[in-house]
Amino acid sequence: MTTSDKSSSMELKSGKNELFTDPNPDNARDFFKNKSRSLKSKLSTVENVVKTMVNDGDYISIGGFGANRIPTAIIHEIVRQKKKNLGFAGHTSTHDFQVLVGGECISKCDIAYIVGLEARGLSANARKAVQSGKIQITEWTNAVLSWRLKAAAMGISFMPARSMLGTDTFKYSAAKEIECPFTGQKYAALPALYPDFAAIHVHEADIYGNCRIYGASVSDEDLAKASKRVVITAERIVPTESFRQAPSSTIIPFWCVDAVIEVPFGSYPGNMPFRYYSDEEYLMSWLKKEKNPEEFAEFFKQQIYDTKNFYEYLELNGGIEKITKLRAIENLIDMGEK
Repeated sequence: MTTSDKSSSMELKSGKNELFTDPNPDNARDFFKNKSRSLKSKLSTVENVVKTMVNDGDYISIGGFGANRIPTAIIHEIVRQKKKNLGFAGHTSTHDFQVLVGGECISKCDIAYIVGLEARGLSANARKAVQSGKIQITEWTNAVLSWRLKAAAMGISFMPARSMLGTDTFKYSAAKEIECPFTGQKYAALPALYPDFAAIHVHEADIYGNCRIYGASVSDEDLAKASKRVVITAERIVPTESFRQAPSSTIIPFWCVDAVIEVPFGSYPGNMPFRYYSDEEYLMSWLKKEKNPEEFAEFFKQQIYDTKNFYEYLELNGGIEKITKLRAIENLIDMGEK
């Protein structure tokens, strides 16, 4: 019996959980073909973007990695505008997921890493929401969610991989085993992921949406190409000429982007590589507050619902004085403090 015959005689398995998004590239192409690719100014505001680009029931994804380079202003505004029943790509998510769970915005989630805030500890509120079944989940790995976005960016319906085979993660995913037509070997077919909306924070952008990211870009280039609507928040808006002088530095091209917003210090309380460190005191305080539901509800209200925008939130937590200290930590500057 050949290798192919042996493999064919074995049952092909499927993950038992729900696939939340349509992996059909032709359906996605029907949307993308009507998306403008003209070189025009896309400057907007946080309030307008969330109002016009995020709908109840949408599937959304957030760029960055963990608490690094997260678009905090957009995340907070989704909560303020009380968007509901959202699907969420929990690719490398920490504080972004916890904020959206605090606002009761998410009803289903593709998970890889969501409840932990890395070495800082676990989010009690997010953990409770997942364990209670309040949020429907389908399991993947960090790598697999990256590959699902890669498949979407390539315009194909799935990506084959050997990852997850033989694991409980596969069992609770929505992947399917397939047989290689060349070797008869088994692979996991990982369905393409086309989010309805993505928010990505970058170091620099121009008014058209060309973007630079310094440091790890993770899957943000693929995320921008895979998502139907993309908003960029940037530490600063720079002249387009600077992109033309160094085209290879463009990580996300303008034709992927629907809106651009200048939001200085926009990753706070997360880290912005080479700009400012994460506010560890704030993040630890958040985790501590979550352990008492009543205390957390009041804290959450004060931090988000009672602030009209990201800048009021920033001022509430120390403003430019705090950012100056965090910039010093990130750049190893001695502030002379004992």
